[in-house]
Amino acid sequence: MAPISRRSFIKWAGAISALGTVGCSVNHPSTGSRREKARVAVVGGGFAGASAAKYLKLLNPELEVTLVEQQANYLSCPGSNEVIAGLKQPDELRRKYDILRNVQGIQTVTAEAQTIDTARRTVSLADGSAIPYDRLIVAPGIDFRWDAIDGYDETASLLAPHAWKAGPQTTLLRRQLQAMPDGGVVLITAPANPYRCPPGPYERASLIAHFLKRYKPRSKVLILDAKTQFSKQSLFLQGWEELYPGMVEWISAEKEGKIERVDAQSRVVFTEFDEHRADVLNVIPPQKAGKLAHQAGLTDQSGWCPIDPLTFESPLAPYVHIIGDACTATPMPKSAFAANSQAKICAAAVIDLLQDREPGHPSLINHCYSFLKPDYAISITGVYKYSPTEKQLEAVSTGETPMNGDRRKEAEHARSWQKIIATDAFG
Repeated sequence: MAPISRRSFIKWAGAISALGTVGCSVNHPSTGSRREKARVAVVGGGFAGASAAKYLKLLNPELEVTLVEQQANYLSCPGSNEVIAGLKQPDELRRKYDILRNVQGIQTVTAEAQTIDTARRTVSLADGSAIPYDRLIVAPGIDFRWDAIDGYDETASLLAPHAWKAGPQTTLLRRQLQAMPDGGVVLITAPANPYRCPPGPYERASLIAHFLKRYKPRSKVLILDAKTQFSKQSLFLQGWEELYPGMVEWISAEKEGKIERVDAQSRVVFTEFDEHRADVLNVIPPQKAGKLAHQAGLTDQSGWCPIDPLTFESPLAPYVHIIGDACTATPMPKSAFAANSQAKICAAAVIDLLQDREPGHPSLINHCYSFLKPDYAISITGVYKYSPTEKQLEAVSTGETPMNGDRRKEAEHARSWQKIIATDAFG
């Protein structure tokens, strides 16, 4: 696997941004095709679903595209750690669908999708109506395995927030940090892979440490990890030593063992070998695909959705494609960048399939930024190609911020990326 340089990454990213897809046929359907007016429904309005709906229309304006999302406005997880640390306001996470609806011509439906009838090719909504489709793209996001940690369920999260879905949990954790006395301990539990945003817990620890250093300098951040290593580990450890010496402590599963129980009321975490008491407890539980995926029978024993990475079509349901955090697109991580990249490939594949064309072999990219403070960021990159012999994705190039890299410049890139991906997905 070859390392990727920044120059090469920019070349790849520019191509994907400009074309929307790499490696897939993106020719517009021929005039007069019997499927020219095909109906494509997209369920889930996050970065994956919104991007898919937009690029379906960009690649074929004649398609009838319907985007179904339970919330009138989407709250972005990228940027939510900055809200927790007081660097952004909650409203800065809000994404609207106005441009997708009014400019792109996408039909937007604010409703909960409850079931999928694959025989009749309809999506049933909570209000009793149904959306018909010729092809369906499902981007249901994640849900939590509430039975994975003894003592930690949805009710317990009102005391010890997970804040792994942007919204009320984000502001709850923010308020708890603000109310914590100086000298307190913030305890974050990080789950085993796979889960949404692999570097997210460590960015969160960093930005919380930035907040504490400014306002509660005698305090500490403790990370209890279900893993023995984590994404961008050497870069994070270097940054913590440089920026927050003695303030951030990471304890791996190798040292503490499995987290066995949580007492949210008293804010105590029990591991196989010890127990830890916190002033602010942030439990990030193990995860699985979103509820609709399970209701529709799109998941396997892993709790995630298998897909054919050539088209992102489900092997468990014909004419149904799954993208974003819910799908198993190994070795791609679950991230907003990956979701946006998958959405474009999937949109192109759907258009090809509607025209009885064989989709091309896709290439995808992921690039993930993490802030350690407002002007200090690090990143990791992966480029993935479809292997026709293995019929799966494989990483062909990877790279990280060099240990002596320009962290301030990375922070500038990260801020630009936040704006660009929001515009690319939501208009």
